Amino acid sequence: MKSRIVLLGAPGSGKGTQAEMITRHFAISVTSPGTILRRERDLGTPLGLEADETSKQGGLVSDEIIVRLIEDWLNLHGQEGFVFDGFPRTVTQAQRLNEILEKRGAALDLAIWLEVSEETVRDRIASRLQCRRCGFTTSLTSAGFAERPVCPYCDGPLIRRNDDDASVLQTRLEEFKSKTEPLLSFYEKDDALHRIDGNRDRDAVFAEIIALIEDREK
Repeated sequence: MKSRIVLLGAPGSGKGTQAEMITRHFAISVTSPGTILRRERDLGTPLGLEADETSKQGGLVSDEIIVRLIEDWLNLHGQEGFVFDGFPRTVTQAQRLNEILEKRGAALDLAIWLEVSEETVRDRIASRLQCRRCGFTTSLTSAGFAERPVCPYCDGPLIRRNDDDASVLQTRLEEFKSKTEPLLSFYEKDDALHRIDGNRDRDAVFAEIIALIEDREK
């Protein structure tokens, strides 16, 4: 059985980057609420369009909608472990995830919290690019993407996210502090929480994550 992991942290903390590196290294299925909702948006479903408008304004999509989509995804892809990028975002979502896993006779292995300064967040968000098709995340300064903004995995367009606007980012940071930071104490109680300094180079962060996962899988 492969690990069941949630990656948590502020916008721009590197969750998407580390999730991509984990799934390539360990072959664990990965998703995020954003990935699932982008699929719904591209399909033009009422749920997808409503959620997209909420995200553009910096708000969080309701717990009920997110949990339902995550449970559906788990039923299809989560039998051999998973990595959730940015889920759960609230204590209610975390409680519901525990209930879902209990029904499956499983439990969460790791809640990895990427700690970053607000300065790091703003610097990274200012140069962030994301594939509109698959959600791959990179930056203007990485591998020449400024000259050729095309995803290396699916050839989709690399674009600036609507919610990376400075004013929207401020709203997202406030939402993060009020709704997501309480997860620290929630996961500390379960002995699942591990804090990692996310201000560093992505490879240094990933080396620490590898050690955590390999230790849990022994």
